[in-house]
Amino acid sequence: MAGMRTSVVTVHGWHMSGLEMSLLARRLRAAGHAVHPFRYASRRQTPEQAGRALAAFLDDVPGDLVHLVAHSLGGVVVRHLFEVAPVQRPGRIVMLGSPLAGSRVAARLARNRAGRWWLGAPLERGLLGGSPILRGRDIGMLAGSRPFGPGPLIARLPHPHDGLVAVDETRGPDVSRHLTLPVTHMGMLFDTVVARETLHFLEAGEFLP
Repeated sequence: MAGMRTSVVTVHGWHMSGLEMSLLARRLRAAGHAVHPFRYASRRQTPEQAGRALAAFLDDVPGDLVHLVAHSLGGVVVRHLFEVAPVQRPGRIVMLGSPLAGSRVAARLARNRAGRWWLGAPLERGLLGGSPILRGRDIGMLAGSRPFGPGPLIARLPHPHDGLVAVDETRGPDVSRHLTLPVTHMGMLFDTVVARETLHFLEAGEFLP
């Protein structure tokens, strides 16, 4: 909205540092947004714990509007944010390949002790599903349909999928707009069309036709 200060907070995925979202953040900045990367211990913190840490981080982020752009597990963390701290400034949310319905790959790995150890704390109301439904926000989900990645070697993924997350795993009752693009799970972070669609949704609450 005109005259309102806007910030965008990025939330990375599982086993990531946030640096992989740097190019997307640069594109958001080039469009005039102040970008604030949020980082968390994605293997050691449950999504609820990460949501509480995100709430504390947001307290120090300037702006009248605060948008959230979350990749993969980051979208689950955002869901938990609004459960533990529902009163937040206005803003839209874009999720990139977030397995809101749970991850088949994670479920397959979690069948044994080594897999559960490797996946870590995000299994709890996160990668296996069960994260809280987020109400009252515009949420746009960008899913990938380029099936290159380790996922099919671990679990049977239905097409379309992005090599790690199936498109049907990215759907949820709180997602107001959903768009599938020919990108992989990690490749979406570097894709120009994904960046363009993200920007358009933050500004208009819609994806481009």
